Amino acid sequence: MMFSRPRPSPDDHRSFAALPVTRYTIGQADEQIAVHISGRLAIGRIPLVCVPGYQRNMTDFADFANHFHRVYGDDWPIVLIDLKGRGRSSDRVDKSRYISTVDALELIQVLAALAVDGGIFVGQGYGGQVVMALAAERPNLVTGAVLIDAGPVSDPRGLVRLRNNLRDLEGNRSEAGYRTMARRMLAPDYPAATEGLLDVLAARTHFLDKRNRVRALFDQHLTGLLEAFEHDDILVPQWQLFDALGSAPLLLMRTQLTEQVRRETFEEMLRRRRDAEGYVIEGSGSPALLNTPEDVGPIAEFVRKLVKRRAKAA
Repeated sequence: MMFSRPRPSPDDHRSFAALPVTRYTIGQADEQIAVHISGRLAIGRIPLVCVPGYQRNMTDFADFANHFHRVYGDDWPIVLIDLKGRGRSSDRVDKSRYISTVDALELIQVLAALAVDGGIFVGQGYGGQVVMALAAERPNLVTGAVLIDAGPVSDPRGLVRLRNNLRDLEGNRSEAGYRTMARRMLAPDYPAATEGLLDVLAARTHFLDKRNRVRALFDQHLTGLLEAFEHDDILVPQWQLFDALGSAPLLLMRTQLTEQVRRETFEEMLRRRRDAEGYVIEGSGSPALLNTPEDVGPIAEFVRKLVKRRAKAA
């Protein structure tokens, strides 16, 4: 076991303002998972359950939820989750449990606490790997799945870049310096974004404390777990996890500029699941912003077809 002081996670942080959460005790008595629900959980309504990327949190899905509700109405249930060690969820006491299989088991417990017996899961990056692990453990819970920049193997180049960027941000003691550095790091992934949007994206994972120090909105042990990776590493694909989604309707999405999943991996996923739909988000990197009707549209259409198919079968 490893013990550390609690990570500050300011509930009044501007990125959290529109996303009030309920915390559920999952696992150890002093560890909680933060959950935000919009819409109404009800019998006959299949919730969308959104799982963010490696060090990220539910704010990545705030724009998505708003756009989706414009299509389906405000009542459609959308569940946003911060995995442990991210956002407003507790850090893990046992750092060895920061793995996708454990996150998947805890996600199952969250759904049980919400009395949800199935959902359409939307996973970005690492969140998609958690969804695959969940399908391997409890396939009946997965009514459908949307994987965005997620697959059975990550691109080590993206892991190295992420690690280096997070390390560079640590310890910055100037607001101006922090903004300049964050914009420089984010600009290659979002070449068309304004400086204002880049600042919003930076605020989803970091904030400045009262002493003007950059603080992470995630357990910094997650950065340390990336230390072992190098650009030329050859990672072993976990195709058995991808195949666990074999009985679920599937939408595969990839951002054009991502460094998380190689194009050849994405194409192999589509080849293995010829029934899956595929979509590339142009001009963007990871995580997908999902802040336009064009990018949310494929997910809304996927949900529409799935619901229609289930209604016909019933």
